[in-house]
Amino acid sequence: MEKVIERKMDKDTKPSRWPIVLFFVFCIVTVGGTGLMALGYISVKMPFRSYSIPSASMEPTLHIGEVLFANMRAFDGQEPARGDLVVFKLPRDSSTVYIKRVIGLPGEKVQMKKGILHIDGQAVPTVDAGTYTVPEESKAGKLKRETLPNGVSVVTLDLMDNGFYDDTPVYQVPQGHYFMLGDNRDNSSDSRVLSQVGYVPRANIVGRVARVFWSPDLSRIGTRPQ
Repeated sequence: MEKVIERKMDKDTKPSRWPIVLFFVFCIVTVGGTGLMALGYISVKMPFRSYSIPSASMEPTLHIGEVLFANMRAFDGQEPARGDLVVFKLPRDSSTVYIKRVIGLPGEKVQMKKGILHIDGQAVPTVDAGTYTVPEESKAGKLKRETLPNGVSVVTLDLMDNGFYDDTPVYQVPQGHYFMLGDNRDNSSDSRVLSQVGYVPRANIVGRVARVFWSPDLSRIGTRPQ
């Protein structure tokens, strides 16, 4: 299931003291802000929201079961940048929220050729980066490190050779829209699937991933996913 789940934090989650402090701060901000909005004192959106990850589509960057904080004001006055991990409303169903990575900008052409990302006809520099096994699966995949045109380095997962999404047509990104990809390139419903996700309007991009609030891997708590 691809849908990202927005939820309040679980009070029983106690990996360490400082995440609990963050939790209470989050609750105070959320409850207090909601109360003020109900009273009509403010009409601005909350700066942070929490989302849980239910699928492996963003492995190895985001893990199943993790809870993230997203900055819902990250794009106030500025545009999403290539490589950003963004929260967006699904164009065909605004009640569904996805988290993917911004790959294609307005007006660009995006294509996959033999598993290599191409932007405006140019192959993105890609090197091998080891192997990785998704915790819920037994098969190991190949890690690849891509260097995007703006210098952002991204680690992606290739679970199979000659996968269904390894070769695609050319996608012409419309003006005012963005092209999203999951880091788990063989197991992600993203902009390559026009009937399900397709090109994402700028207005649908509502936030950027900020920090890992909770993870089954305690060492990841508090880290900023790249």
